[in-house]
Amino acid sequence: ILASILGLIIYCLIRDSHRVRNLSGKHVFITGCDTGLGNSLAKWLDKRGFCVIAACATEKGGQELQSCSSLSLKTVNLNLADSNSIARAVVFVTRETSGKGLFGLVSNAEGTAPVAPTDWLRIEDFHSVMDVSLLGLIEITLKLLPLLKKAEGRVVNLINAKGLMAFVGGGYSLSKWGMEAFSDTLRIEMQHFGVKVSIVEHGFFKAGVVNSDVIEKYLLRLWNRLTPEIRDSYGEKYF
Repeated sequence: ILASILGLIIYCLIRDSHRVRNLSGKHVFITGCDTGLGNSLAKWLDKRGFCVIAACATEKGGQELQSCSSLSLKTVNLNLADSNSIARAVVFVTRETSGKGLFGLVSNAEGTAPVAPTDWLRIEDFHSVMDVSLLGLIEITLKLLPLLKKAEGRVVNLINAKGLMAFVGGGYSLSKWGMEAFSDTLRIEMQHFGVKVSIVEHGFFKAGVVNSDVIEKYLLRLWNRLTPEIRDSYGEKYF
């Protein structure tokens, strides 16, 4: 019993030594804050005193988030598929941090993911997800690295674990594997500058109602645009 108590005390001391202190003035930039995990995280960090900068894909998403947060939480519109939008967001973050650097970057956004056999897809279907979920996140990370190095901050990449199971065609799994590789490489390189890089592989969470009708309509659109040869090779029964 004494050994268990002593072990618990040592665990608590080690855990508490890793807690972030003096949260006031520490800026955290989060992507994908319109809904879901990014939205919840922005609210959670805001309540704990961080200076949150939340990137939203829509003005409506930003307004709704601001309406239920403190005045210190700032929002910025961000389209990760657009380099100009990324550049504007970086300027905004640089201005908000006022020379202090960026304490944290949380990458969370996901692009649309067509779910279909690979030869039903076109290259633009791959771009629609990878330009956001991989290349866009890499681009904004690269542009924010100087601010992260200045504050000896940290990068946290939220990656849906189901993306690591390549059971469906399209760019979704490719983008997740790509972010894993990018994160692992960046972690090694940034150690020299005191910047930490973490991956959080989360599972399913309630982010809204999945509309099966929308999925079926998308599949039908893909099916209808296939060449007769490909449709015949699969057959109506497969569809």
